[in-house]
Amino acid sequence: MDLGLKDKRVLVTGASTGIGRATARIFAEEGARVAVTYNTAAERAAAVVEELGGADRSFAVPYELRDPASVVSAVDAVVERWGGIDVLVANAHWFTWVDPGKTPLFEDFPADEWMAQLRANVEGHLLTAQRALSGMRERGWGRIVILSSVTAHHGMRGSEIYSAARAAVQGFARGLMWSRGGVLVNVVAPGGTTGTDSFDSLAMMDPKILEQAANETPSGRLSTAEDVGRLIAFLCSEANGNINGEVIHIAGGR
Repeated sequence: MDLGLKDKRVLVTGASTGIGRATARIFAEEGARVAVTYNTAAERAAAVVEELGGADRSFAVPYELRDPASVVSAVDAVVERWGGIDVLVANAHWFTWVDPGKTPLFEDFPADEWMAQLRANVEGHLLTAQRALSGMRERGWGRIVILSSVTAHHGMRGSEIYSAARAAVQGFARGLMWSRGGVLVNVVAPGGTTGTDSFDSLAMMDPKILEQAANETPSGRLSTAEDVGRLIAFLCSEANGNINGEVIHIAGGR
């Protein structure tokens, strides 16, 4: 199937690792030009750019969800270089990951820390989408996918802030789906996904966690970052004619 992504201008936030990196690679394989953002992993982002075909087809730009000026600067840099953005994949996130066995009770979580995490992971995505949207509407075509998580639906121990932020962006997408002007907005909500820093770090703490999680999944296996990336690429393509405002879980049936 031709996804109609050749030469589309794509911005993937948080693309130096994991789902973002896999997604960027899939877009590049479909002939898209892909801008990748990074926070601290400049070297890894540079390696991704080389994977995607070098400076002619890709470039890396710094991006900090917690800093509105950085968000605006990153989006504007893509628009300046390529004349616009056709596709936005809002994948970046900022959370403090801890061993689930050592997760503090919510009432013991310092308010200034959880407020900062919630604001960054909601307001950062909203500002990114707002900055990219007007050009899409003017051109009469655009695709936005925001990454969420199945924990927004069924929760997880210690996930109060993470789940709240992911649920918030789902609500945002349900409102933004009324943008019209040829713009389609969807949410992809992965479950446990191999090839991501957060999940692989849990697996390193307990090597049996992958097997256990796969056994508890109806499909009998966990999703990979590439599985998620392929779904995102389809939703952001010409092949998606009218899927809009959906929250699509990709977790093998969990």
